[in-house]
Amino acid sequence: MSKTGSEYRLDGIYKQRQEGFYMQRVKLPAGVISAGQARTVAAVSSRFGQGTIHLTTRGSMEIHWLKEDDLPFIKRDLAKAGLTSRGACGGAVRGITCGSQSVLEFPALESLAWRLQRHFTGNPRFERLPKKFKIGIEASAGGGRHLIQDVGLVLAGNEEGRSLYDIWIAGGLGREPRPAFLFKKRLPEERIIPVIEAIVAVYTAHAPPPKRLKFLAKDLGEAKLCRLIEEEGVCGEEIPLQGGLPEQLVPSPDARQRLELQVFAGKLTASLLEQIADIADRYADGVLMITPNQDIALLLSQGADAAAILEALQQSAGCDFAATAPAMRVCPGSHECTMGLAPTRDLAIKLLELIGEQDRTRSWAISGCPNSCSQPQLADVGIACSALHKDDNGVRTPRFAIYRRTDGGLGALSENDLTVEELFSRVGDMG
Repeated sequence: MSKTGSEYRLDGIYKQRQEGFYMQRVKLPAGVISAGQARTVAAVSSRFGQGTIHLTTRGSMEIHWLKEDDLPFIKRDLAKAGLTSRGACGGAVRGITCGSQSVLEFPALESLAWRLQRHFTGNPRFERLPKKFKIGIEASAGGGRHLIQDVGLVLAGNEEGRSLYDIWIAGGLGREPRPAFLFKKRLPEERIIPVIEAIVAVYTAHAPPPKRLKFLAKDLGEAKLCRLIEEEGVCGEEIPLQGGLPEQLVPSPDARQRLELQVFAGKLTASLLEQIADIADRYADGVLMITPNQDIALLLSQGADAAAILEALQQSAGCDFAATAPAMRVCPGSHECTMGLAPTRDLAIKLLELIGEQDRTRSWAISGCPNSCSQPQLADVGIACSALHKDDNGVRTPRFAIYRRTDGGLGALSENDLTVEELFSRVGDMG
């Protein structure tokens, strides 16, 4: 029996633009996935889809071109590998992201991501929310990713063996970007889950669907929002950390080489993912990481030769994974997404031809609609399709906005309502 869209969304499923096809998103805490799990994703894509996988800016994987009748079998196959999609879409606590995978503190950040995913995923108290609720963990505030989360956790030090975090809340992009604001400073890890529970409780009680938490910050004011959260009884509680063996999959990056494989627009084939999983098993403790730039990173074992591994993979795959092109985040756009207004991958190919040498060191992002899934406001140069306009013949053509980021905040709108020809001209002039 066919389910409603909202029921499918809680299982991480969206309808595609193409009639009769679906997308399945897989949640990966801090973007980490084992080699065995990656093979499962590849196998599901090959068996039930068209053998392609999309890597997202939030460190998850998406499998497109799936049929409705196959969705239960896909869920089963993913579950057998220890993978979950619950809450990956819809009004729920989404995947726990981390853009600080290369820092020495990453094992602690990954452990917290696993803890948060276990607590909030599949818990009915944190589902059927007014809209999505996003949590991100960062080692520092430099990249700005904490500013776009409903809850952004920024590592603020260590005290008596306990990690401390600054908590930023009520951020988000979309049609009305709003940076998160600082709610609590240097909160011990034992208080993180109770505080997030209090935030979700206030959000659920006061925000009308389909509004994000940032709506309450604007509607109530930051001071009142903070007061309501602090009045929640759970806000002051602590949940003691459990002892035992380390639970993170990625070891400390100390004295290890990090190999990043650049994946254009975050799109790769199932067979290529299997090859990378084999390399991860041989040289990287059987673990892969999906980066915020939609690439794949491997933390190589000591003694592994990164250059030789990269060359061998490129020869066998027939692809260039070296980071020679500008960092460019790209959403699926109108190629598959029902919200997409423009063919983002085609645009990215053309823009790569136009970007001059001076701009190749900058970060770029292209979003196919104002939802800003590729996070254009966090790129040095961000491009978003802002609308479709009808021309004199009634043909709907896309219009684009350009964002420029020059400081630690969100990028500012530089130009808007550009035709595709005007967009290409502006980018060409940048170089």
